Amino acid sequence: MNINLLIPNLFWSDTSQPEIYDGLLIDSLETLLSKGISKTNSSLEMETWLCKQFNLEQQHGNWPIAPLMLHIDAPALAKTSKDFWMCADPVHLRIEQNHIMLADSQSFKISPEEAEQFMQDLNRYLGNSNFIFSAFHPHRWYIRIPNAPEMQTHTLSQVTCKNINNFLPTGKDSIIWHKIFNEVQMLLHEHPINQSRESRGELVINSIWFGGGGNILRSIHSPYTHIWSNDDFSRSLALASSINHLNLPTDVNNWLQTKTSGNHLVVLDSLRSPAKYRNAYEWRETLKNMEHNWFLPLYRAIKNGKVSRLTITTSNEIASNDFAITRSDLWKFWLFSKPLSTHG
Repeated sequence: MNINLLIPNLFWSDTSQPEIYDGLLIDSLETLLSKGISKTNSSLEMETWLCKQFNLEQQHGNWPIAPLMLHIDAPALAKTSKDFWMCADPVHLRIEQNHIMLADSQSFKISPEEAEQFMQDLNRYLGNSNFIFSAFHPHRWYIRIPNAPEMQTHTLSQVTCKNINNFLPTGKDSIIWHKIFNEVQMLLHEHPINQSRESRGELVINSIWFGGGGNILRSIHSPYTHIWSNDDFSRSLALASSINHLNLPTDVNNWLQTKTSGNHLVVLDSLRSPAKYRNAYEWRETLKNMEHNWFLPLYRAIKNGKVSRLTITTSNEIASNDFAITRSDLWKFWLFSKPLSTHG
């Protein structure tokens, strides 16, 4: 069994807060990282890394998130559509000092009824024969257009909790989409649903984020035999490439006892949200749980020969790192275990 463990934000990206690592009892993780062979690469968001692993290329300067997600949200269209699909995800924008910050749906909830009403109004006032808004999932909205715009975008995950001015679309057709972006904000500003949300103390949906556009991909090759995750994008890749996808195991020790052969991708993305939203307490507590639930069992499994090779992949705003560990690496007595902060 070979395992690639993908853990976004395993390292805290704010280097001015070294104290965040103080008191963390994560001996198994630190041993695995210290004994393994490490490689540092440029920073990649999780979706970008996954696209690259599956040998996918950008389409017109965009990673094809939307057409892949259709495999989950609209399977029939994922098989037949010839249009260009782009994410038009609901977001909350707020002004902070001299810039505008974006919060994604991890910060709010939208009911199916609210999403459907938003779609009806967006299509009534802004939609036409050239583009149609759809909400196949309350938190994942799409726009369908006949042809690909000459425009480069950033994915939602790249801009979450960031100043949007640094990530707006660029390219020949970007001015058209800036106009649509502004018109959407005007429509949503006084929308009755947002007035109701505000009266209940909920965040309003005051904008959408365009990104992740592409045409349906007809053939995708997977480097893995299995994907284990609770993340929808990795599940969409499994569906698109016709490989096994299962939710994360609740008991890692029992899972390792099955000795399922093949190359397994395991996506542990629960550090991602607290890292992006700078929730230090939640990030630390989540990492402690990972030590008990994942790193300690995996350390033992490698030592006992149940796992042939473990690769830990992580990325944050600074860099991405790979740590490859085999059973023989654990016997490198001259390599002492070093604190987590020294690896990131």
